[in-house]
Amino acid sequence: MFLLHRRLPSLARTTFLCNSMEPAVTATTSSFGGSSRLAALAQQLRLYKPPPSSSFDDAEETQADQETAGKVVSQVGLQESMAPILKDPERFKPKRAAVLICIFEGDDGDLRVILTKRSSRLSTHSGEVSLPGGKAEEDDKDDGMTATREAEEEIGLDPSLVDVVTSLEPFLSKHLLRVIPVIGILRDKKTFNPTPNPAEVEAVFDAPLEMFLKDENRRSEEREWMGEKYLIHYFDYRTGDKDYMIWGLTAGILIRAASVTYQRPPAFIEQCPKFKYPKM
Repeated sequence: MFLLHRRLPSLARTTFLCNSMEPAVTATTSSFGGSSRLAALAQQLRLYKPPPSSSFDDAEETQADQETAGKVVSQVGLQESMAPILKDPERFKPKRAAVLICIFEGDDGDLRVILTKRSSRLSTHSGEVSLPGGKAEEDDKDDGMTATREAEEEIGLDPSLVDVVTSLEPFLSKHLLRVIPVIGILRDKKTFNPTPNPAEVEAVFDAPLEMFLKDENRRSEEREWMGEKYLIHYFDYRTGDKDYMIWGLTAGILIRAASVTYQRPPAFIEQCPKFKYPKM
């Protein structure tokens, strides 16, 4: 496990992880620092296919509008397939972004994920815990490139150290961003020395991925929007002498990532809203 904290001067469904795949796994362990677990996990996640969700890509936008009447952003960052519906889909063309769920094997053999605490100088979500990531640029060939490029800019993570294995279904943020969670596996954690960009990141730390499936150090808050009730989840996490709260969009993404990785649902009720509107 690694932990890096920097103070800024002016601020405070697939189940393929099985023994029948051992020959293939053995052949690829060298790519993951000799870890057979990471090699098997990479194979498992490459076979994952996200469930259908509405699409706003140019080639599919018309069909999506006809079939679903369009989706609108939630206030907490819900899976796009569960987000509320907008009455005028032509007005809702969210910008694309991607975040990196970078998984590695901890010293105790557990799966861990790299997280950041955003700089308190930022105008939005300052001081909050987030996954490395950001908006897509024209030169990005895919979501994996967006996520790894942003991770390199934010925390100095060389993209060559990460094996991008799959993407999850899109989430929608309250800032009209269509966020694609990209799962990547850090081949060898010893090769990564976090170097956070102080303009964006105050601290880099890691947490056990499985904690987002457990009903421990977790609380939730019920909200209502458009007549539907839903829950915002908060996870309290302490490492060293630092306390962090992981909530909202980041928590929602990590709950989903943990469910896919460990192939089981969380031990608590997610209570995502399901909106049903007539076709336009």
